[in-house]
Amino acid sequence: MSRALPKYNKRRVAIIGGAAAVALSGAVIAGSALAGTPSKSSGTTARTLASPGTITCPDVASQLPEIPASAKAEVDRNVALLQTQIDEANKRLVDTVGQGGPNFVQNAILGPLEDKRIATVNRIATAIGRTADKPQGLDALAPCTLNADGAAAGAGDAAGTGDEAGAEATATPSVTASASQGADDAAGDAQNTGAGTITCPDVASQLPEIPASAQAEVDRNLALLNTQIDEANKRLAATVGQGGPNFVQNAILGPLADKRKSTVDRIAIAIGRTADKPTGLDSLAACTLTK
Repeated sequence: MSRALPKYNKRRVAIIGGAAAVALSGAVIAGSALAGTPSKSSGTTARTLASPGTITCPDVASQLPEIPASAKAEVDRNVALLQTQIDEANKRLVDTVGQGGPNFVQNAILGPLEDKRIATVNRIATAIGRTADKPQGLDALAPCTLNADGAAAGAGDAAGTGDEAGAEATATPSVTASASQGADDAAGDAQNTGAGTITCPDVASQLPEIPASAQAEVDRNLALLNTQIDEANKRLAATVGQGGPNFVQNAILGPLADKRKSTVDRIAIAIGRTADKPTGLDSLAACTLTK
């Protein structure tokens, strides 16, 4: 089924899933997000079905102010990245049909997508803000929604149970070994059993000398890295028994790596304003589950 949305640029990617080809749209009217995009726990807690639907996200480009010439290339690159992220999420939606419990789509697809979009729109705002007024409120455009054909009833049923952990504990495991093989290594080839803790490479010890002008911003982001790890460990404990073999990687370690990448990027940028910008900090973003 093909749907045309006027006013917005789009590209269609044909995705083969079950017996149907669905057409995805990279944008919906941004005003819907500002007026009340559904929250993470609203309408998206359905397991993927034979007809998984599509993921749609608010359009960011139409909400940007005038873009300075010096920021145009960086903004265009990140706007294109937003579309790539939607394409990848829609492909993953199809590839994981039948996996997980009532929160699989939110935890493994929509949640990580929102984290990536937050990081990307923040880069857009930062690029514009270097030579003009920094746009505010772009984070409100980060959450996306699942327009599921046939999954809406499942979402209602799951939301009404009020017992997400119990439902996840009985979730159907992955139906294809090939789809999960790569992530299994990082996730420990197990669902969240609640054992172990998340550990991450130390960033502070890998930094060069920090200019005085950047010290406060660097310290703030180093503290944020610790907060992110603490939150991930709390989520690990709170989701015991949920998901299939890739749950920890998809719902916890993956989003954590995205957040850490954005944070270390901000550290590098802060240092680079008055000294040599450190490179390679992205390699410190990925964390592991230690049992």
